[in-house]
Amino acid sequence: MENFIVSARKYRPATFETVVGQQHITGTLKNAIKNNQLAQAFLFCGPRGVGKTTCARILAKTINCTNPTAEMEACGQCDNCLSFQNGHSFNVHELDAASNNSVDDIRSLIEQVRIPPQAGRYKIYIIDEVHMLSQSAFNAFLKTLEEPPSYAIFILATTEKHKILPTILSRCQIFDFNRIQVEDISNHLATIAQRENIAFESDGLHIIAQKADGGLRDALSMFDQIASYANKNITYKAVIDNLNILDYDYFFKLTSYLTNAEVSQTLLLFDEILNNGFDGNNFINGLATHFRNLLVGKDAATIKLLEVSENIKQKYLDQCRQTELSFLLTALNLANTCDLNYKNSKNQRLQVELALIKMCHVRSVVNLAQQPLSPNNTATDQDQDKKKTDVVAEKAESEKIKAESEILPPKVAPPSLPPVEEKPKTISPSSATSISINIPKKNVGTLIPSLNDLERLANGEEDNGPKKATGEAREPFTYDRLLEVWNQYIQILKSTDKINLFTILNNFAPKLLSPVLIEISVESKTQEQFVVQESVELMNFLRNQLQNFAVDITFKQVERKIENRLYGNREKYDYLVNKNPKLDELRKRFNLDINP
Repeated sequence: MENFIVSARKYRPATFETVVGQQHITGTLKNAIKNNQLAQAFLFCGPRGVGKTTCARILAKTINCTNPTAEMEACGQCDNCLSFQNGHSFNVHELDAASNNSVDDIRSLIEQVRIPPQAGRYKIYIIDEVHMLSQSAFNAFLKTLEEPPSYAIFILATTEKHKILPTILSRCQIFDFNRIQVEDISNHLATIAQRENIAFESDGLHIIAQKADGGLRDALSMFDQIASYANKNITYKAVIDNLNILDYDYFFKLTSYLTNAEVSQTLLLFDEILNNGFDGNNFINGLATHFRNLLVGKDAATIKLLEVSENIKQKYLDQCRQTELSFLLTALNLANTCDLNYKNSKNQRLQVELALIKMCHVRSVVNLAQQPLSPNNTATDQDQDKKKTDVVAEKAESEKIKAESEILPPKVAPPSLPPVEEKPKTISPSSATSISINIPKKNVGTLIPSLNDLERLANGEEDNGPKKATGEAREPFTYDRLLEVWNQYIQILKSTDKINLFTILNNFAPKLLSPVLIEISVESKTQEQFVVQESVELMNFLRNQLQNFAVDITFKQVERKIENRLYGNREKYDYLVNKNPKLDELRKRFNLDINP
């Protein structure tokens, strides 16, 4: 039985041409060899599994090849190439800096550099994970790295360039390796599968390439694992089962439920996903990625950003045509908010379910916000809640007219003119038959519960501002009257559970900067933000009590002076010396001590 060799070693590239996804680096190195412009030191940087050590070995073999090809590739047949491939080359030395990171190891390396090569033109030193060297080792290596012998070339490789000293970076030619594209990894895996007689599905290989996150070595490790799991038949189902990945079909089905406002089916599908062992945070992130892909598919110019197989890409294109842009933007925002709040939530499942329920009602709320409100406020059959609200408003209006007709004499108004609103009159309990609630018809739409205030923003309304009365009374008031109203509000806060707001407002008296502008003093920015959140009730109270709806408030940050108190004898003595320095001379002259 032959020993099994993992694909990452068995199919490690042996020439520049076979390196996957790093053409910008391999082309530069081949041109440097061709023009005989090799630097004395190279630094290969990049994430794991993208070909740093592989390119270093290929470069070491190629520059010592006696018969390079016209494309500046190693021939693989000369003595230098054969000795390198068999691991017997005396001209190529590899050092693992993770385990050889001391000054003594670098000194030993410097001693080896002094010996010229016995065969070949160059002596190459490959130092992997060079960022693991200690600072002393780096300093000992500086002089040799800057001015090595003409036959010595250093190739340094690292995944963390920011940990390397700037003095080392300035002595090297730096090559940054990119993450390998999903399409390149998928094609490379397909080539290996054909050589190994492994059946595969393109969708499955794309999933492996996406999961590898740009690292070819990780992709090859997963490829070997799934080939063993599926008995050399790599299918899409085998890949998602082995790698514990949510199926695309879940997200396509869920999006269909969300757009059709099927809340029950949505929650049941989410429960099925949780029962299959998937985490809620991974689910919401996958759903956000799904919405992002649908947005990308909306424009023909951005379809290339879909890093999926052709079958999955066609599904995305079909669904994005059936999904509105407004739904995708709002749902993506809800998914992002849920992801941010997920870890801090005590009931994480409820956090995701609330986000899904809101997504189900996005389309209805957007449609409601886009409908213009007619003067007579006619309700459609599809909006039952709005229709009920209209009925309540009309009934309340009729009850108000009936109540006023029992008190006031009837007035004949021209039929062409709308009824004029009059100032409400006091109605005695004995004569009032009912309590009338006046709900303006133009604001009926705001009574419907909104989702993220979409309809409020669409109508240009702001609900969080202070309320204003019709006609906006502007009665002048004095500062004494302001203090009286201010103290009344503070007493109201004291009797309720708003102790924090009571403490802040009670520290400083308000200032009247102008007839309608009141200044509130706070001690920090945090206090100011807290008072701003509660300022709506404060503003309404001041305007109603002062009968001036032009009143506005502003904030000023002040420092509260705290007097130093004298607690011990030493503090009292220092205070007295500060007042009269000769007291200290008197104490020293009589050699007196201060009782603690």
